[in-house]
Amino acid sequence: MKFSQIVISAFLLIGIGNVFSAEKPLEPVRISADGTHFILKNSGVVFKPWGFNFLGKQDTLLEEYWGEKWPSIQEAFREMNKLGANVIRVHLQLSVYMSAPDQTRAEELKRLRRLLDLAQECGLYLDVTGLSCYHLAQVPKWYDELDEARRWDVQENFWRAIAETCKGHPAVFCYDLMNEPIITEAKAGEHPWLTGELGGMHFVQRISNKLEKRSQKEIAAAWVERLTKAIRKVDPDHLITVGVIPWAQIWPNAKPVFYSAEGAKFLDFVSVHFYPQAGKVKEAITALKVYDIGKPIVIEETFPMSCSLAELDEFIQGSNGIAEGWISHYFGKTIAEHRKENDIRNAIIADFLVYWQKKAPAH
Repeated sequence: MKFSQIVISAFLLIGIGNVFSAEKPLEPVRISADGTHFILKNSGVVFKPWGFNFLGKQDTLLEEYWGEKWPSIQEAFREMNKLGANVIRVHLQLSVYMSAPDQTRAEELKRLRRLLDLAQECGLYLDVTGLSCYHLAQVPKWYDELDEARRWDVQENFWRAIAETCKGHPAVFCYDLMNEPIITEAKAGEHPWLTGELGGMHFVQRISNKLEKRSQKEIAAAWVERLTKAIRKVDPDHLITVGVIPWAQIWPNAKPVFYSAEGAKFLDFVSVHFYPQAGKVKEAITALKVYDIGKPIVIEETFPMSCSLAELDEFIQGSNGIAEGWISHYFGKTIAEHRKENDIRNAIIADFLVYWQKKAPAH
């Protein structure tokens, strides 16, 4: 995401970690027998996801340049490994893979497989997040014109194709059905399906914009069930989740919708996105506990966007024991490259990357 408005008031550099060895073969990641944490299937070793969301070079999307600038992506993956990551979250744009409601682009699926191979070479797992429509101008007109039922048909076709491409690959950590899905009716003048604009991209998407006497939990459960079953028919092994906005951080009495009992039974673990507010770290940790439903929790997005680096560290420390993994953001530049920019924003990001590298758990 674009963070040109980020202002961080202070920072604290603590923690010790080791970089994952790319020479060590990747083992499939599974849920432990007691359902509380992640393990590596073959060795049984506990696995703690730690890494980055990587959209692409700042203000761009990876799929916009992975054809002609592949070396740039190789460099980014190697750098993220050096920074202590073991998981990279990538965001797949629906328009890249779907040329029509029931037709996929074989060449782009081959590129996705190539990305998985690169991740494996670098000792990294991928959190494969799908159905993204971040650039409004690139969303197919035919897709926006579909009603809910036919839109879900396309989403099922998308995930079937992605799962077919990724099945059996050791570099897949999980499939994330969609980034921050919501269930609301669009207000006058709003896009019928997309919202959550930040830096020119739309990160929030409606899976339904007409409740029609259905509860949000009913709609969410039906959607999750349909897409997870479509994936499972092709790939019965890799983990499935959905990354959600933690509404309990805004409204303390809010209950999970996608992680209600009805929908959560189809998902392997919980993914929530937390950006702690300055002076409200304890409130963020309290909100996180709402999503403790007996499944592993991954904080799939976090960053000191609205708090100091010291407060982010307080949040990470406080969430340890509740969450099993943490994923932040990498913007396509090394620490040295951020330092060269010689401005406050880049200095802040550089300080954060130093912190994140030192904080990385041993792998």
